[in-house]
Amino acid sequence: MNGQSNRKLRIGITMGDVNGIGPELIIKAFMDSRLRDICIPIVYGSARVINIYRKVLRINKFNYQTVQTPSQAHPGKLNIIECLPGLERIEIGKHSELGGKAAIQALQRAIADAQHTELDALVTMPVDKAALQMHEPSFMGHTELLAKAFNVKESLMLMVSDRLRVGLVTNHLPLAEVARNLSVDRIVRKAKLLTSSLENDFSLQQPMIALLGLNPHAGDRGLIGTEDSELIGKAVELLKAEGIHAFGPYPSDGFFGSMTYQRFDGVLAMYHDQGLIPFKLLAGYEGTNFTAGIPFIRTSPDHGVAYDIAGKGTADPGSLRQALYLAIDVHEQRALNAELKANPLPMTDTGPERSRGRRKS
Repeated sequence: MNGQSNRKLRIGITMGDVNGIGPELIIKAFMDSRLRDICIPIVYGSARVINIYRKVLRINKFNYQTVQTPSQAHPGKLNIIECLPGLERIEIGKHSELGGKAAIQALQRAIADAQHTELDALVTMPVDKAALQMHEPSFMGHTELLAKAFNVKESLMLMVSDRLRVGLVTNHLPLAEVARNLSVDRIVRKAKLLTSSLENDFSLQQPMIALLGLNPHAGDRGLIGTEDSELIGKAVELLKAEGIHAFGPYPSDGFFGSMTYQRFDGVLAMYHDQGLIPFKLLAGYEGTNFTAGIPFIRTSPDHGVAYDIAGKGTADPGSLRQALYLAIDVHEQRALNAELKANPLPMTDTGPERSRGRRKS
């Protein structure tokens, strides 16, 4: 590891929609001192909101401190950066304009700090897109917003668990628009992003990826649509020609029903629900959303605002914990890659020298 391997990472955590389960999950997760010990958590939101939820949940003791900047954050404590000025009330469990405003304010401040390298990673809590778009009409999702913030033309929404990794060719599109937004070039680009992330973020050498078909039975030899052969099949051929271990297209139902996914390091789905329904069934509360293809590390729990259970004390913080663990793991892997690149093994006539430290006879 590099010289910073023992330094605790500053991980920003946006509060998300203050009317949803985000604040509750933050409280529950960081009541566990072990999470406060593995990183320096910095919540972007409001201490007042935390206090409201603490009282609603009847949690008498929950320690935190407010800070102005990430550099002031202390290890071993939950740190809160106040970035919701004028927040007078919240409406737990309700969609509201105020919830959207609070979410975008926290997100904008956190991204600004990330751009100035004051954070090592960012975990984003769930937002209500409709409420947020009242203040940021162009907002389509965290993935797209972060790609724009870091001047990245192409990013990949990648769902991660111990059992499965699923990337998406299209993100938040109506189903009626999916087919016309697919192209051989787009599928190839997303597959390359998936492969690159598996190699660089997850330390998987020469990963095997599966591409799912678009239509039932992957088109059934053209009887149920031609996109599978003309777009996805062609993309697989091009990827293989470049040395990428890509296979498919696979019919989604049989692929997951027969557990074929277990043979692959990653799966590329053509649209949102095709990938996320099986992922969430398999991952349970342990799934994480990871933005691949951008220079900054961002993860998120794999669930929404869940207004129906907000403030009731039943929300499970498991996915938030996994999002924190994944952010730390990816940071460590990228740091190791950077160190190996800066200090490559010396070359010999037979390849890289691997006898460092070995005593000569």
